[in-house]
Amino acid sequence: MPRYPVLLHTAIDARDCRGLGEFYRQLLGLRYRDGEQPPTDGSPDDADWLVLLDDDGHRVLTIQQKLDTTPPTWPSEQVPMQMHMDFAVPTVEELERHRARALALGARLLHERSQDEGEPLYVLADPAGHPFCLLVRPVSG
Repeated sequence: MPRYPVLLHTAIDARDCRGLGEFYRQLLGLRYRDGEQPPTDGSPDDADWLVLLDDDGHRVLTIQQKLDTTPPTWPSEQVPMQMHMDFAVPTVEELERHRARALALGARLLHERSQDEGEPLYVLADPAGHPFCLLVRPVSG
């Protein structure tokens, strides 16, 4: 049986590596890889590559500093989206709760389709401008 490559993580470019890392850490309940936590002694944070792990220690996202990145302008194609992530929640109530959390963490709303009976969703932009979707996808047994 042939073996295929396995996705290790998704890497996202950002001008503010720590700021975007904190956004996704809090939004998705992730943690930093050992040794990558923010400094607590007041020293400058020189993070230029951060790895975010789930509770089982699996890589989920990495944030890489790229000072010359230009945020996407979706829905305009002036600066294309390039990539986006979809995050599923099981109910409309959870959709609304996580939309509010994302906005409180610094996301901004780009598009609302929360009344769509087939697949309620919101398109938001993270603090660096990358679009992502929060959508209802009931958990199937």
